[in-house]
Amino acid sequence: MKQDDVSGMVEALYRDLSRLRQDLLEAEHQRADELAAVPLSWRDSARNLTHYLALRRHDVRALQVDLSALGLSSIGRLEAHVLAGIESVLFALSRISDAPLGPVPPRPPRRTFTEGDTALFRHTEQLLGPPSPERHVRVMVTLPSAAATDYELIRNLVATGMNVARINSAHDDRSAWTAMVSHTRRAERELGRTCRILFDLCGPKLRTGPLETGPAIVHFAPRRDERGTVVRPALVWLGTGPRPEDSEPTSAVVPVDENLAHAFQPGDGIEFVDLPGRKRKMQVVRLGPGGAWAESRQATYLEPSVPLRLVRSGVVIATGEVGAMDPLESSVRLAAGDRLILTASETLGRAGSREPDGRWRDWPRFPCTLDAALTQARPGDPISFDDGKFWGTITATTSEGLEVLIERAPPGGAKLRADKGINLPETALSVPALSDDDLRNLDFASEQVDIIGLSFVREPADLFDLQRNISERTRRQLGVILKIETRTAFENLPRLLFAGLRRPPFGVMVARGDLGVEVGFERLAEVQEEILWLCEAAHVPVVWATQVLEGLAKKGVPSRAEVTDAAMSGRAECVMLNKGPFVLDAVSFLNRVLLRMREHHHKKTPMLRRLKVSEGRYEQPID
Repeated sequence: MKQDDVSGMVEALYRDLSRLRQDLLEAEHQRADELAAVPLSWRDSARNLTHYLALRRHDVRALQVDLSALGLSSIGRLEAHVLAGIESVLFALSRISDAPLGPVPPRPPRRTFTEGDTALFRHTEQLLGPPSPERHVRVMVTLPSAAATDYELIRNLVATGMNVARINSAHDDRSAWTAMVSHTRRAERELGRTCRILFDLCGPKLRTGPLETGPAIVHFAPRRDERGTVVRPALVWLGTGPRPEDSEPTSAVVPVDENLAHAFQPGDGIEFVDLPGRKRKMQVVRLGPGGAWAESRQATYLEPSVPLRLVRSGVVIATGEVGAMDPLESSVRLAAGDRLILTASETLGRAGSREPDGRWRDWPRFPCTLDAALTQARPGDPISFDDGKFWGTITATTSEGLEVLIERAPPGGAKLRADKGINLPETALSVPALSDDDLRNLDFASEQVDIIGLSFVREPADLFDLQRNISERTRRQLGVILKIETRTAFENLPRLLFAGLRRPPFGVMVARGDLGVEVGFERLAEVQEEILWLCEAAHVPVVWATQVLEGLAKKGVPSRAEVTDAAMSGRAECVMLNKGPFVLDAVSFLNRVLLRMREHHHKKTPMLRRLKVSEGRYEQPID
């Protein structure tokens, strides 16, 4: 590049960046009243967010390319210190120019570039507690029901690296939550570690309601290979109660009476005739509290009162029968082109019926748990069920409810059941973020936990309503985490951040399951990046959530995609794991991944540590 060309590029860059800087200062002036409402200790964070939003109203891609061509640091990593970043580049341009470029802002002191990171670290500690000694990213774990009765489970989680225990108010009850809190506090004292407790409010549930139940039948079958050879027998729990929670997943649970359950011994055979009239046999492989596990190498259907014979060494030593079972959960198989009706919450759904040729005689009906959706949705609005498994369009509103045409479904169709999520991404639902159940649960949480999770937040008013209700119940300063799980919440994120900065500590959770459905999975990666950028600009901690290491936590083995996702999660301040039989393994694995990635990246910035692969063999000539 010729010197004249370089000089012209420098002058143009200086001019454009000066205009950008002026825009940032004008935006700060325009928001002066809003900034004044933020506590002084967080006001610089609100000011930096103002600067970042002003910057991102411009397309600066050409500036990025030209700055890189001059060997200058681009402005692509200035989220935490926007104005200082712009002024630093302006100062550098003034030094390499052959001619005066106009008024030059003073070079920002070096500490200015660390103040944003320091503020984010401080705000994260205020909300989520101190970090583990070996890593700065916190690990949050959703507590299973067993945590209410198994203290050692929580103690092991804290010892392994859990920094935040999450209680999901959609499950269990107040007595179980109280026990979970007590166990967590005890583990903190015994281990000398800090573990904050998050209580997640459910918010207005938009889900499919209950259907008429089917018959009380249990079915299980072994796993076979392509040739039909059994490669894994079905594992069945036979006992007087539910299977032990800490056991490996089973194919089925078959209740039996005490007489039979107490007679089991490993190696015994259990003989019976199943519903289709086929002779069947299982073999007891090990005992458990109140029953035993048995293996079956045959496909089997059972219902209550089926006679069972316990055989040992060819002799029948005890008899019994299958006990009472809950009716099967009903479901409806739907394919593209099918229709259904969403009805009011108080009605019981039904599976509908088909003609012999497969056409619907009577469309299936699913109750909707949020009646407001029936009155506020309109024909033409898109609708999704079960985390995006089914997509359709509302075709009409009737006295019964909403008629829906299913337009996308898995090949060959799939089953839609009760208690599956419903998303209306383009419907502006006007419902309070706090349900009546949430308010009752807040009575408990306000005195017991450290952080409240607000689900389905949409507007700043939702946050203000929660904060008002907390203040009415306690004088304790509780943190708040806003779950970003709707398109409306994402579009309102700047307003939500300014609202949260008024009364810290607070943070943001990227609830990627519902959010992916709402914005479209092809946009999810882009949207989660934007959330990370905006929150870093506001110095607000982010929780990376939904299905992190899900396969490892539930099945004991992670997928390659999960490992990559876990590595990317280190760009947030906290990573959430869901419950599962192998959740301790998942915490340990995630801890190792975060430790390794900390050496390579801080947020978007590569750390460029020494690479061992760069040494040695590459110097040898290639034959």
